[in-house]
Amino acid sequence: MALVEIRDVDKSFQRDTQRIDVFTGLTLDIDAGSFTALMGPSGSGKSTLLNLIAGLDKPTRGTVRVGGAEVSAMSPGQLAAWRSSNIGFVFQSFNLLPVLTAYQNVELPLLLTRLSGRERNERVKIALDVVGLADRADHYPRQLSGGQEQRTAIARAIVADPTVMLLDEPTGQLDAKSSQEVLTLLQRLNNEFNKTIIIVTHDAHAAERAKTILHLEKGDLIEKPRVAAAAR
Repeated sequence: MALVEIRDVDKSFQRDTQRIDVFTGLTLDIDAGSFTALMGPSGSGKSTLLNLIAGLDKPTRGTVRVGGAEVSAMSPGQLAAWRSSNIGFVFQSFNLLPVLTAYQNVELPLLLTRLSGRERNERVKIALDVVGLADRADHYPRQLSGGQEQRTAIARAIVADPTVMLLDEPTGQLDAKSSQEVLTLLQRLNNEFNKTIIIVTHDAHAAERAKTILHLEKGDLIEKPRVAAAAR
């Protein structure tokens, strides 16, 4: 069943007097419980596609639906409320607040909800435990390794039990060992917790952890066969 439905989407940007077309008539379905990797050269529209799904950007034409909700038609206020409970976004640069502990960083999205302090505490502890950082809850970002910072960011993304997780180059700033740990965690979230995950990556090894690989070429999506990836 399609969780993300993108229908006949155009997306263009204006740069001075020049119009830059990123997508023209893009149509895509992403199923619930899937793990999808988006690959392609810089400027091919990978991050733009994530932003459209998250409602951080709007299509020039066409519709974007997530879980039946038409994201592309929402007002800014509606988007903020919808995003807080439906989207878990993880950035390459971690985006942790340095003055807050790992616990406090993970708790941030829940401060926008009506959950009680006790309920927030339970959710944060579960999220940190899932990513293997229960013993680092009181540590500040500067006291964590790059891999631990990224896992904290992932805990923050899952703490509100989002409909879909979107990750933009999640291993881009990590060493090989930390990258493998983060990718193994994503596989676990997908396999054990049935999280729908979409990652943007330049790393073929990272993409091979996904169940589906989509390659963006000049705004067109081409699915890469998993047999070929597994054979490498």
